[in-house]
Amino acid sequence: MLIRMKKPLMILLVSAAALTACSAGPTTTNSGTPAPAAKSTGNVAWSPCTDLIGPDGKPLTPGPGVECGRIKVPLDHAKPGGEQIDLALIRVKATGDRLGSLVFNFGGPGGSGVDTMALAAQTFASLGKRYDLVSFDPRGVDRSSGVKCGGELDKLLAAGTEADGDRLSKEFAQACERDSGKILPYVGTVQAAKDLDLLRAALGDERLNYFGLSYGTHLGSVYATQFPKKVGRFVLDAALDPTVTFEERAVTQAEGFAQAFEAFAADCVAKSCELGGDPAAVRRTVETLLNGLKTKPIKVGDRELTYGLAQLAVITPLYAKATWPVLEQAAAAAVKGEGTALLGLADLYTGRRPDGTYSTMMTSLQAINCADNAERPTVAETARLSDRIRKIFPILAVEGSGTACAHWPVPGDDAAKRVDATGSAPIVVIGGKGDPATPYEWAPELVAQLKTGVLVTYEGEGHGAYLSGNACVMSTVDAYLLNGKVPAAGTTCAA
Repeated sequence: MLIRMKKPLMILLVSAAALTACSAGPTTTNSGTPAPAAKSTGNVAWSPCTDLIGPDGKPLTPGPGVECGRIKVPLDHAKPGGEQIDLALIRVKATGDRLGSLVFNFGGPGGSGVDTMALAAQTFASLGKRYDLVSFDPRGVDRSSGVKCGGELDKLLAAGTEADGDRLSKEFAQACERDSGKILPYVGTVQAAKDLDLLRAALGDERLNYFGLSYGTHLGSVYATQFPKKVGRFVLDAALDPTVTFEERAVTQAEGFAQAFEAFAADCVAKSCELGGDPAAVRRTVETLLNGLKTKPIKVGDRELTYGLAQLAVITPLYAKATWPVLEQAAAAAVKGEGTALLGLADLYTGRRPDGTYSTMMTSLQAINCADNAERPTVAETARLSDRIRKIFPILAVEGSGTACAHWPVPGDDAAKRVDATGSAPIVVIGGKGDPATPYEWAPELVAQLKTGVLVTYEGEGHGAYLSGNACVMSTVDAYLLNGKVPAAGTTCAA
């Protein structure tokens, strides 16, 4: 099971909830937080966007003020004069008095910042009054030398046993080497952080102002470690502790999604749930549905809703409370033999388009995760972990894929696990008490590692506190990014 730290497409599902009006906060600037220094628009050659893609796989028409561009970055930053690759960019121009640029990474790893920003800019409209909202496809993602792995994803995602999954994982890794061997050694987060500094310079900003969500908190932390004096106003929402092991991450996420499912089930029952009369019954209904798919997938046109795809479909709406009703409706339909809605949720998760092609979302995820980690879990280790997860949250138990890094054609390393932003400007780190994908405990751990981190706690559900639309979270973040007001230590926002 490949659990993403952040699903950029979930931003699209919760955008309406994130538009809650909020105050920008006091206008005084904390002297410890450098104000954006650059008014320059840099030297990027911006032009109209021509290749934006929506979650339905169809072209998107960009809104007003939306432009795209590219910059060149070294394939290997250890050889700055060597081969270069393109980094694809997007910006939504500031609608008011411009402070500079605010760069976003929406997470993944592997999500397209270009496509996500095109659809989600309104969610950050209060920030877009003063900043150019900028995002990018990180190296190894979509337009930026995106990792391609042949046509192996359909088979890998539908794998039914650990043995099948290991065999298909090996074939998948071989296909990645065949189709993207040149980029695979260089997609790690340390290399991406160095790209960020070249992007900062190209935008004409003296310091990088940055908003990272989920995996984006890891990228931001590595940047702040590499370039502490270039840190401007940084917000890291849905924080990841980069030091956790493969097993620790999987177990902690299983606990987080189990908690989110129980909260969903209780909420569903309170609203006359189709899946059961009490939370335990809701859970039994969903587990019975999934277990039945192991031997009898549901036909959906010329495709099948398999156990593995249904797992992804069930956890997708758990990322945000606003999408819990989608889970109820899709699961209830599947219980009656109609799997279209659940299959659609799985496709959202994996980046599968209606024509059967995929974005690089899942292939980039695998490549970046393998690059950032020296661990290579074996079949036996994955099976033991699956048994452990099954006792916590059976819906997440790995039955198929899970050993791709064991077969990966290039070694990983742990360089991106070491973060220490000593000497940087204050970095606002947000953790949500009901976050399933990046559980709250990781936020104070990241604050301690960063030295300059300031913790903000959100006592609500969902992955990404700012995306919840909570007025306290949004006003706290906006006050820092727009006015430099550093939150008080221990700031807590109730749901």
